[in-house]
Amino acid sequence: MKKIASQVRRDIIRQTNAANSGHPGGSLGCTELLVALYFKIMKHSPAPFSMDGKNEDMFFLSNGHISPLWYSVLARSGYFDIEELSTFRKINSRLQGHPATHEGLPGVRVASGSLGQGLSVAIGAAESKKLNGDKRIVFCLCGDGEMEEGQIWEAVMYAGARKVNNLIAIIDVNNQQIDGSIEQVMPYGDLRPKFESFGWNVLEMDGNDMQDVVQTLETALASTGAAQPVVIMMKTVMGQGVDFMMHTHKWHGVAPNDEQTKIALAQLEETLGDY
Repeated sequence: MKKIASQVRRDIIRQTNAANSGHPGGSLGCTELLVALYFKIMKHSPAPFSMDGKNEDMFFLSNGHISPLWYSVLARSGYFDIEELSTFRKINSRLQGHPATHEGLPGVRVASGSLGQGLSVAIGAAESKKLNGDKRIVFCLCGDGEMEEGQIWEAVMYAGARKVNNLIAIIDVNNQQIDGSIEQVMPYGDLRPKFESFGWNVLEMDGNDMQDVVQTLETALASTGAAQPVVIMMKTVMGQGVDFMMHTHKWHGVAPNDEQTKIALAQLEETLGDY
């Protein structure tokens, strides 16, 4: 999976460079998580893809701006041809800057990127599974800057109060957002006691350590079915894997130019073949 993650990071750099647009920083930081989910943890079916996700685990990307990562992982895990990654953010492409559903891209069940909404959608999907007797799990990834959205906390309160115990939320805690660090823009304090006070089971992991990611996700899965929803505080480094992109908000939404792309790709092993 580490080799897959390296290739996915190459895909992220190449997509954003070719489009001269996109969000490489958070995409690079969350790579281990999505690779672990799609290649080991989740039970899912690339073909045929169904919107209802019956008898499958479901994933919702609330911080939809890290779409280059999701598109790469979806393609590499068989949802569509990897050659389609070359159409990222192009006119009439199914791979829009933020995931959308009207073009029917396999793997995407809801449009996302308007921050604050994804956790509510994931709760709805989890409740639907319960009503239908479906025992599979719903996963949702949110950004830490997204914790500034009020709707997030309505969802957090609801899931805890209603004991939505087939839900695993992951918060990307990289301490960066588009205008600066969380502390500079809108500090939210310690997330752990906030979630615990609303009835969540809180886990923590190093989101850039593949072994820790897999082990923590497996612990989270084992914790479902109890009396609480599960949330994982995932500490990551924005821009992980490319030295000049790391530890800064400046690469939140800026695409690398050709020379920067050359430097970045030299740091990332090509393991599965570029598209």
